[in-house]
Amino acid sequence: MIKEILISGFGGQGVMMMGQLITYAGMLSGKQVSWMPSYGPEMRGGTAYCSVIISDQPIGAPIVTEPDVLVAMNKPSLIKFEGNVKNDGIVLFNSSIIDVEPKRSDLAVFKVPANELAREIGNDKTANMIMVGAVIAASRAVDETAVEQALIKVFSKKPKLIDINKLALEKGRQMIGQVAAEGLWPKGSA
Repeated sequence: MIKEILISGFGGQGVMMMGQLITYAGMLSGKQVSWMPSYGPEMRGGTAYCSVIISDQPIGAPIVTEPDVLVAMNKPSLIKFEGNVKNDGIVLFNSSIIDVEPKRSDLAVFKVPANELAREIGNDKTANMIMVGAVIAASRAVDETAVEQALIKVFSKKPKLIDINKLALEKGRQMIGQVAAEGLWPKGSA
């Protein structure tokens, strides 16, 4: 098993944290992992993305050029990277701020209203963790319990943030679970 994930958005949306958390969860699951960040000219507000690879085998190169999963937190990211996703890949996008949908019909597409869901739980800064929960549920790249363990370790110096971020992860998982329960699971995402 190998999952290649590309996570992209504006600087300040927590894109790097998302990738680090998924990578750390893979490591806790005993997988081979790779995380490679890339920043635009400005950190906050500029484009940022990271490559994440989770594998049962050694990883030859840390760069993801044809992801199995694309996570787009903003419109420029969706437009820029949609064409790179492998056939029958998965795209999750933040429908709170992206007003277009992928054009390809071979992709499993999940609209995740991450900002609205974050507001529902009372913390706008958790949109990235909502998306992580959705990514894990849709892609099955790592075990959900490993993600929670990773979250606890990542926020060990800020324990007040653990519960709200666990809630955000669960909100993202529930959103994908609801899509599955309603029989709306997109093509290609089995």
